[in-house]
Amino acid sequence: MRKAALDKWFLIGLIGAAGCAKPHVAAWHQDERQVTAPIESLATDERLDAQVHPVRYTPSSPDRPSLDESTVATTTPKVDEPATPPHLLPIQAEVPMVEEATPQPFDSELDFGPTVPGAGTIPGEPFAINLPTAMAHVSGGHPIVGTTQWQVREAYARLAQARVLWLPTIQPGFSFNVHDGNLQTSEGEIIDVNRDAFQAGLGSGATGAGTTTFPGLLSEFHVADAIFLPRIAARNACALEHGADATVNEHLLGVALAYLQLQRAEQDRRIVEETHDHTATLSKLTHDFAAAGQGLRADADRLQTELTLVKSRLVGASEQTEVAAADLAEAISLDNNRRLLLMEPTIVPLDLVPGELDEASLISEGLSNRPELKESQALVAAACEEFRRQKAAPFVPSLLLGFSPGVFGGGRSGTLANIDNRADFDAVAFWQVRQLGLGEKFARRESKARVQQARYEVVGVMDQVARQIRTARTQVVHRKRQIEITKQAITSAEASFERNLARIRDGQGLPLEVLQSVQALESARRAYLNAVIDYNRAQFTLQWALGWPVHHVNPGEG
Repeated sequence: MRKAALDKWFLIGLIGAAGCAKPHVAAWHQDERQVTAPIESLATDERLDAQVHPVRYTPSSPDRPSLDESTVATTTPKVDEPATPPHLLPIQAEVPMVEEATPQPFDSELDFGPTVPGAGTIPGEPFAINLPTAMAHVSGGHPIVGTTQWQVREAYARLAQARVLWLPTIQPGFSFNVHDGNLQTSEGEIIDVNRDAFQAGLGSGATGAGTTTFPGLLSEFHVADAIFLPRIAARNACALEHGADATVNEHLLGVALAYLQLQRAEQDRRIVEETHDHTATLSKLTHDFAAAGQGLRADADRLQTELTLVKSRLVGASEQTEVAAADLAEAISLDNNRRLLLMEPTIVPLDLVPGELDEASLISEGLSNRPELKESQALVAAACEEFRRQKAAPFVPSLLLGFSPGVFGGGRSGTLANIDNRADFDAVAFWQVRQLGLGEKFARRESKARVQQARYEVVGVMDQVARQIRTARTQVVHRKRQIEITKQAITSAEASFERNLARIRDGQGLPLEVLQSVQALESARRAYLNAVIDYNRAQFTLQWALGWPVHHVNPGEG
C-alpha cells in the first residue's frame, strides 16, 4: 500500500517539477531579483503617491480577495483511487519501447501496458509517450521556451549596458591636417598660413591651439539616464522573466490539453471499434436468420447498411487520432515522422487540485503564484522609474568628459617637426530645459499616463486571474457530477445490450432489436469518455490558473 501511495503521486509530482522548470536566466543576476518589491514602495514622491497609488485586492470586496499569503490554504490534494474504470475500453497491442520513452512507475493497480498506436499510418520510428513524458519535453530545447529564454537574456544584456553608461569610450586614432591659405587671428588680423599638423594616440582631430576634436577617452551621458536607466532596465528585465514563466505555464497547459485530446481520439476509436464488432455480429445473425427463413431480408440489408456506416465512422475516428497525434508532436516539438504510442490503456479522472479548497482560497493562491501578475507589477515599477527620470531630468546636467593623451607635431610648407607628447582634458556640464519648460511638463504627463495605464493593467490581470480560477473550478465541480451520471448510463446500456442479445440467441426476438441497444451503449461510452476528458481538462486548466502550485502531500496517508 505504501508503494502504491508513493506511485499514485508520481504524476502530480512530475507536473509540479515541469512547472518549476522554467527559464530563470536571472540566476546569473541575483541582484536583479530584488526589483520585485511591492509597488507602493516605488512611489516615494508625494505627488506621485497622490495620483499614481497602487491598487490591491482587499478583503472587503468578495471578488477581490487579499494577496496576503497567509490566507492561502495549504490543504492536501486528494486523488481518486486509480482503479481501472470498467466503462472505458483498454487498448491491447504490442508497443516497441525506445530509449527516450522509458515507462514511468505508475500505480501497480493500473495496467499501464502497451497500447495500439495513436497514429498507425504515420511512418517513422515509434515513440512511446505518457503524460509526464509529454510535459517533460517543455524545456529549454523547445522553440517557444528557448525563444523566451533568449528574450530574457537580451533584456539583461540591455540592463548591463545601462549600468555602464557612465564608463568612457576608448577612441584611439591619428589625424593629419594641412592648411594653405588665409586664417584670421584672435585680434582679427587676416594672415596667409601654410601649415601641417599631425596627432596620434588616444584621440584625433587636434589642429593648432584647439582641443582634440575626438577625445581618446570619452564619457558623454545625461546624469538622469545614468541613474534611472539601469533601474528601468532592471524592472523591464524582471517583467520579461515573469513573462517567460507565463509562456512556459501556458505551454505546459497546451501540451496537457493536446495529450488529453489524443487520449480522447484514441479511446473514441476504440469505442467505434467495439460498436463495429457488435454490429458485425448482429449483421451475421440477421443474415443467418434471413437465410433460414426466420427473418426478413430487409432486416439483413438494414444491418449491413449500419455496418457500412460504422466502418465509415471508424475511418473518421482514425483520422482524428492521427490529427491529434500530429498536434501533440508539434506541441512537444517532436519529429512528425515518428509515431506516437500512448502508454496509458485507460483514462481515469485526475484530481490535481484539492477539491475541498473554497473559491476565495483558490483565487488568493492564484494571485500569489501567477507570473502574469508579477509581470504587470514589474511593468508598473518600470513606469514609476521613468516618471521619476522625467521629473529629475531638468535639474541634473549632461556631462561630457574627455581625455586625449598622445603625440602632436607640425610645421610649415609640408614639414612635420617638433613632435612631442600632448594631453588634452575636457570637462563640460550643461543643463537642458526643453521648450521653455513646457516640454518637461508634457513629458512628465506622458510618463504619468503610462504609470496609470500599467496600474490598470495590474487590476485587469487580477480580474482575469480571478475569472479563470472561478471558471475552471466551476467546470471541475460540474464535470465531476457528469462522470457519475454517465457511469450510470453505461451500466444500464450494458445491461440492456446483454439482455437483448441473450433474447436473440434464445430465439425470442430478432437481431434488429439489439441495434438500438448497441447505439445506446456507444453513446453512453462516448458520454463517459467526454466527461472524463473534460474533467481532466478542467483540472489542468485550474492548475494553470493557480500558477502550477505544488501541494505537498504525505505519501504515508495513502
